[in-house]
Amino acid sequence: MLLSKTKFFIYLSFFYAALVGKDFNVLDYGAKGDGITLDTKAVQKTIDAAYLNHGGKVIIPSGKVVVIGTIYLKDYVTLHIENGATLLGSPKIKNYTTDTHKNMYKNEPHMDRCLIFSKNTTSIAITGKGTINGNGSPDHFNRETGRPMLLRFLNCTDIHINSINLINPAAWTSAFLYCQNISVDGIKIHSRINYNGDGLDFDGCQDVKISNSTFNTSDDSICLQASLPNKPCKNITVSNCTFESKWAGMRIGLLSRGDFDSVTVNNCTFKNIDDAGLKIQMNEGGTMQNMTFSNLVMKNVPRPIFMTFAQQRACVDAPEKMFPMKKMRNFNFENIIADNKELDKNSGIFITGMPNHPIENIILKNIQLHLSGGGDTSDANKTVFKEYTLETLNGWWPEFHLVGTLPAVGLFARHVSGLYMDNVHIHTSQKDQRNPIVFQDVAHYKVSNSFYNYNEIPHNRIHKIP
Repeated sequence: MLLSKTKFFIYLSFFYAALVGKDFNVLDYGAKGDGITLDTKAVQKTIDAAYLNHGGKVIIPSGKVVVIGTIYLKDYVTLHIENGATLLGSPKIKNYTTDTHKNMYKNEPHMDRCLIFSKNTTSIAITGKGTINGNGSPDHFNRETGRPMLLRFLNCTDIHINSINLINPAAWTSAFLYCQNISVDGIKIHSRINYNGDGLDFDGCQDVKISNSTFNTSDDSICLQASLPNKPCKNITVSNCTFESKWAGMRIGLLSRGDFDSVTVNNCTFKNIDDAGLKIQMNEGGTMQNMTFSNLVMKNVPRPIFMTFAQQRACVDAPEKMFPMKKMRNFNFENIIADNKELDKNSGIFITGMPNHPIENIILKNIQLHLSGGGDTSDANKTVFKEYTLETLNGWWPEFHLVGTLPAVGLFARHVSGLYMDNVHIHTSQKDQRNPIVFQDVAHYKVSNSFYNYNEIPHNRIHKIP
């Protein structure tokens, strides 16, 4: 009996759906999965088969260690590493291709290669409870040999990274360049085997959600960047994450030729950070604005808030002549506890613009700073500090060590317009000769309901440096 047209198309749609939802096991395409054999060709063949099927799930099966060099993700393909499975990077640089774009920072071409690459794709995913291991020991990779990143995505749309473990990259864990609609949820990153090991780096990306993830990194755990003037970094949310790092917990800026707009960070924990918790730095000519940071707990995090408006060329493609500086404005910091009693005396908040280029409109509300103290009279009387200008930086990034000991226990702010503090509590475990708050070239400010060692801070304790 002939099928009616309606039934025929129903059956055809079921058949198509079954094909699209098909799993593709790398073992069926020639992978050995023995932790020794280089399985790059077999894994790529599997990805290609899923792509030709108009989508599907590429399976790295449990109990297998699949060794690869560079592979390329394609449209509608999910790379699924099962619980107990490992996708292991080859220890040989020759197995990493050279057509995977490049690192956008100046003087760092040794990080141009990567393990997993995708360009101009739609709807790709990396999922599973398994592990992607970059095998990035300095015994295998260094500046001379090259240091491949783990993941790089260029001009992609709809990216999902879920539940995966990303460990031991030779350089950064990831670079998302000029991508849209990114969701990262429930992942774990451990990047300590080599130096300069960032976690998640988003350059010129829009509509990004990062949640429920854990970071332990040798460099910035999350970094927001904008290396191209026409590619803004905007609409970013970070929530329910834990950060531990040898550098910054979260950095926004440095690569900053483009604009930054609409960033929220909330319900996160920072611990054992070596440099700064929130490191917000604008220096290549874009505008940075409209950001809120709330419900954060920081333990052993020097400079829980470190903001600089400076001028320095960071991007490999930036012209030698610096762009004129624009705006850095509209930041809210609320409901933050920073417990830095075990650190040195420079563990407070440092916010600095440049002469004639202030950071504008900052609100600090409901903040507790538990600090070591220990500043002496010479620290308190310090009045001259290096500015973060192109000349004084002399090739350095705008790092804290260029300024040195701060003259304030809790907050030192300079070149700021519009600074409002409410219900800020500063505590020290040692005696300190410095004022709790010091301003230099700060206009339009108000400090209310704020306390230093349980005593309300009177107006005359807000020291002003001419």
